[in-house]
Amino acid sequence: MNARDRIEGQGPAHERVYRHLRTAILQGEMEPGQSLTLRGIAGDLGVSMTPVREALRRLVAEGALTLSKSGRIATPELTPERIEELAAIRALLEPELAARALPRAHMALIERMEALNAEIARLVADGARTGYVRANLEFHRTLYLRAQAPAMLALTETVWLQSGPTLRAMYARQQQTRAVDTHSKIIAALKAGDEPGLRLAVRADVTGGLRMLAR
Repeated sequence: MNARDRIEGQGPAHERVYRHLRTAILQGEMEPGQSLTLRGIAGDLGVSMTPVREALRRLVAEGALTLSKSGRIATPELTPERIEELAAIRALLEPELAARALPRAHMALIERMEALNAEIARLVADGARTGYVRANLEFHRTLYLRAQAPAMLALTETVWLQSGPTLRAMYARQQQTRAVDTHSKIIAALKAGDEPGLRLAVRADVTGGLRMLAR
């Protein structure tokens, strides 16, 4: 599937371009510091530069992209201090989302998360960086959707969006077998109905990798 196929569908062109770029950034399809140009994106996606300009403006406002004084648009290159800040935000939001999801964690949900964790293990073995970031986020989103806390989840996704390229870089520098292990602890806590254990496992999972990268 090429890029033009991926933005076909309903809705204004700027919204479709925005969703395409947002997904690419969120799922780690871009490297930290990667430059983007209006002309390049418009050519790749088969649209005019006007919807691209609007989409990029939204992504800059969300912190998913940076805009330099010279007008260069790029994915963020996070400083250690910024990584620590994002890790701290995740440590606050995500254990709370998991705890709110716990009463609604039926067996079908747990089985879905087990399947995603098995997929993550396979992707790690294959060295699939983009696939790893996508599956890892899907693991967490699958659980957090059960929290029925849309505002909190939206804030969490904003943090994910800002750190997508960095998570890709983190995978390149670290072997992510630890994620499979911490996910197993999350699943075990869900099965046991153990809220303190669930909060602890989620906090360890979402902060450990980023904080190792910041050192």
